[in-house]
Amino acid sequence: MRIAFLDANTDRSAFAARHPSEVEKFATLLAPVAPDLRLEDHCVVEGVFPEGLAGFDGVMISGSPASVNDPDPWIARLKALIRQAVGDGVPVFGACFGHQAVASALGGSVGPNPQGWVLGRMVSENHAPAPWMTGGAGPMALHAAHSEQVLALPKGAQVLGGGVGCTVGQIALGDRVFSTQYHPEITRDFMAELLDELSGKVAQPVLDAARAGLDGPEDSRRMARWIVDFFAHARV
Repeated sequence: MRIAFLDANTDRSAFAARHPSEVEKFATLLAPVAPDLRLEDHCVVEGVFPEGLAGFDGVMISGSPASVNDPDPWIARLKALIRQAVGDGVPVFGACFGHQAVASALGGSVGPNPQGWVLGRMVSENHAPAPWMTGGAGPMALHAAHSEQVLALPKGAQVLGGGVGCTVGQIALGDRVFSTQYHPEITRDFMAELLDELSGKVAQPVLDAARAGLDGPEDSRRMARWIVDFFAHARV
């Protein structure tokens, strides 16, 4: 499968430079379950977008510190591309910022979390798994790092799961849109360094709670399988 990867990460700090890029993180996540999957990177923050979607089996949108409500031209262009993909029947997957961009582009709304930051290893409950979410019912542990969330769904969208501080954790719109507020591509070590990076920027009790929960099991491999199966399911 050939996927148009839309890198929305605006972080140009020394912290970001020490770590793999967004496409590298997702390639590492997905390679064990789909070694032939091709992620073609487009840095949409810099105005680099696919010339067209013909020939792509799907679109994937990364996380970002940016807000989907920011007035930056690249965000408006990204939302237009999401609407084009959905209109053309091209499958779309988004994570964190990508999840929010999908919801906003298709008529939902995004705003500040009423409870503030959701940070660290979080457990959500998949109460209405989609067909591609094999063995999906029940709890799932993934990392999170967001202070905004989806507040209203696009018309026709379904909440697949969520957890404390994030009731809209996974959504689907038919069988061509799937997104998650969580970060399956983030490892435990990356999150530990991110918590250090956020010291002084996020309330200390939030950071302390996130650090305390770092060492539990994670379900990134299961989410990786679902992402790949989503794109495969949508092609049938």
